[in-house]
Amino acid sequence: MSDIVFELTEVHYSYPGKFPALCGIDLTVRSGEKIAVIGANGTGKSTLLQLLDGLIFPHKGQVSAFGERLSEWAHTDENAAHRFRKRVGLVFQNADIQLFCPSVKEDIAFGPLQLGFSTKEVERRLLEVSGVLDIRHLLDRVPHQLSIGEKRRVAIASVLAIDPDVYLFDEPTAGLDPSTVRHIIDFIVEANLRGKTIITATHDLHIIGEIADTVYVFGRNKQIVREGAPESVLSDRSFLEANNLVHIHRHHHNSKEHLHQHMPLEPHE
Repeated sequence: MSDIVFELTEVHYSYPGKFPALCGIDLTVRSGEKIAVIGANGTGKSTLLQLLDGLIFPHKGQVSAFGERLSEWAHTDENAAHRFRKRVGLVFQNADIQLFCPSVKEDIAFGPLQLGFSTKEVERRLLEVSGVLDIRHLLDRVPHQLSIGEKRRVAIASVLAIDPDVYLFDEPTAGLDPSTVRHIIDFIVEANLRGKTIITATHDLHIIGEIADTVYVFGRNKQIVREGAPESVLSDRSFLEANNLVHIHRHHHNSKEHLHQHMPLEPHE
């Protein structure tokens, strides 16, 4: 049996009334891989994750998942849709998109219930994932009253409760405190060690060494402009600067102007 999870061939996608979001993407993802997708804003990272999650479909080219073409037609087959939803889960950057139930408990249970798991199994998963993510104390809370970090953990829990083969993360650490960032990184690493395929879109270059074995860089042309190991990509400062992944910071010291490059989120000195 093939270990290919996703295969994209010459994929193009444009949002209605907007400029193209992806322009000829060729990508193969194998089971158990740990991948990071990086690039400046507007280069197509989130669009890629939505394609992989079957939320949108290419206008040209083909996306295959687990050996079957991923298309709107396939999702009209309820059994095929359920099989896919059990295997792939997306954690959105904006957790409010995922959290819509009256309580945290109901949000986490929603996915497994929709996929036909028994009440007993749903309860077991609820207790297990809330323990893993340290959110049992939040189960009876109203989601919109939570902090950004708490919402992000609940959103991850709602996907973890399905126990998919593939996790898609869109900016999972954006706007979070260091402790919550550490917890999410640990979760990603541990999930991968359990055999899960992980694909993370992120601006935070500092975490890539831990969350990815392979990095794909999306350029302004909405294409993959580089692929490689994290250390290879991140050590090429001129390439990062050319693709708007580092910036030049100017300051004056002793009447002289000094220029320094900074990685995203790197403190200025």
